[in-house]
Amino acid sequence: MPPLPPVTEIRIDKSEHTLDLVAGGEIVRSYRVALGPGGAGPKRFEGDKRTPVGTYRVAGRINGLFHRFLIVSYPNEEDRARYAELKRRGEVPPGRGVGHSIGIHGVGAPQLAGVHKESDWTLGCIALDDDEIDEIARRTPDGAKIVITD
Repeated sequence: MPPLPPVTEIRIDKSEHTLDLVAGGEIVRSYRVALGPGGAGPKRFEGDKRTPVGTYRVAGRINGLFHRFLIVSYPNEEDRARYAELKRRGEVPPGRGVGHSIGIHGVGAPQLAGVHKESDWTLGCIALDDDEIDEIARRTPDGAKIVITD
């Protein structure tokens, strides 16, 4: 059996709760995901529990954090500009930054496989079952594009 093509892009659709792996311009695998309960729209500031919206990259990985954690390169320039404007208008609670540590990760508890996707429970991350994040991590190199839409 030939090796599977490397993933060049991860697409996350917040409204559909899906994560698609793209290789060679085609979707090669789809997963159901749990997100942050903060709802639609871009992440505004730290602690809003929103999953960000925008274009990012896989910026590294941490094994052992929620089983396996692919680091999302949040915040990007648009996120920083949005945050600065919200802060200027007084719409950011005191002591809150732009946010950080967004990732695509597992749950770290095999008994929660599937069940955890019944509600949005993360602080803004994208969560899958542990075996699913293992497959994504195997197929997706650092630097791969991540596109998150509402």
